Amino acid sequence: QVQLVESGGGLVQAGGSLRLSCAASGSGFSINIMGWYRQAPGKQRELVAVVTSGDNTNYADSVRGRFTISRDNAKSTVYLQMRSLKPEDTAIYYCYAYQIGAGYWGQGTQVTVSS
Repeated sequence: QVQLVESGGGLVQAGGSLRLSCAASGSGFSINIMGWYRQAPGKQRELVAVVTSGDNTNYADSVRGRFTISRDNAKSTVYLQMRSLKPEDTAIYYCYAYQIGAGYWGQGTQVTVSS
């Protein structure tokens, strides 16, 4: 069983930056995929960015070039550096981890971007 704990959300003005962190625990094996999803009010949860254990990354078109995902395998932690934030980035951001056929979610952290 993998537990995920996110941190780093908050309120920021448009054009600002935030860095999200997600620490995984309870994993006896390397986590294959870690990433971030987000869900805005009234919308479905959507992929933001993912990174594999081999550091291959994938981004949503809406954030490519503004967000950077990275991971520290030794710490079982994934980061999301968000720059040039827009009001439409406002959402609850969820950490995600995939390991040996099972997916796990964090509790979510609120990101609010004011115009």
